[in-house]
Amino acid sequence: MLCGAALAALGLTAAACGGGGSGGSGASEGPDEPVDLGDAKAVPVGGAKLYAEQKVLVSQPEEGDFKGFSAVCTHQGSLLGEVDGDVAVCPMHGSRFHVDTGEVAKGPATQALPSVPVKVRGGKLIAGPES
Repeated sequence: MLCGAALAALGLTAAACGGGGSGGSGASEGPDEPVDLGDAKAVPVGGAKLYAEQKVLVSQPEEGDFKGFSAVCTHQGSLLGEVDGDVAVCPMHGSRFHVDTGEVAKGPATQALPSVPVKVRGGKLIAGPES
């Protein structure tokens, strides 16, 4: 009986940790409604900024060209922890993603970060679907 309880607990743990890998849950795809991220000047040209609270990563590869991605790692759903040069890093297992494309730079993640629409309105970044 104890073995059954232990296996059941392990199954629940695996289910809770395995969620974000396929991207099918929707949780890793970014905001459901438009979110004001603040001043567009906060994102450096040739760099990126992580908006952890909104779970969005925004890069600006060239001046005025903003690209948005989910800031949730596609490996196991952990929030990305930092931007290190031209990659965003997941603190859980070390996956790295190119900030200008969302593509995997280093695993264990195998799927790119989902795109999140980003627009500039009145000098402010707005992420998420159009209202």
